Amino acid sequence: MMFSVVTSAPEQTWRVGEMLGKRLGAGDTLCLYGDLGAGKTSFSYGVALGLEVKERYITSPTFTFVNEYEGRVPFYHIDLYRLKGAEELESIGFEEYPGSDGVTVIEWAERAEDALPEERLSVYLTYVNENSREIGFLGEGDRYRKLIEELKQELKKAAG
Repeated sequence: MMFSVVTSAPEQTWRVGEMLGKRLGAGDTLCLYGDLGAGKTSFSYGVALGLEVKERYITSPTFTFVNEYEGRVPFYHIDLYRLKGAEELESIGFEEYPGSDGVTVIEWAERAEDALPEERLSVYLTYVNENSREIGFLGEGDRYRKLIEELKQELKKAAG
């Protein structure tokens, strides 16, 4: 089941990420999909806020592939934009992150499709206009379908 929400400012995009981040725990994996500028890093920043990450700035780990942050649980932010192939995925220890002791967020997840866990939350970010984004959620597995349902209820309440 797919659920989507449209945000009208970058702050709203990360607020949705924050709402979700507050519900996430060790072992959770989020796979982010979307073109350049679609809001993946803004959304990741919100997830970090929800995980109570202390660092003020969450940046895309474009050159290192993985940034690790401390929060209520560890936050592993992976960016596969520059990934050149499966062997490079192996060299960064990719398989150690999903399902581990923290929350793993993977930007450009489609570049590691064969290595992604079967159960995960896929998040599709689409550029609508300069300020607006559509964020689609697809829960793969019971845990993630339940998360989407909770998020949907919270968003309804917030909308009043």
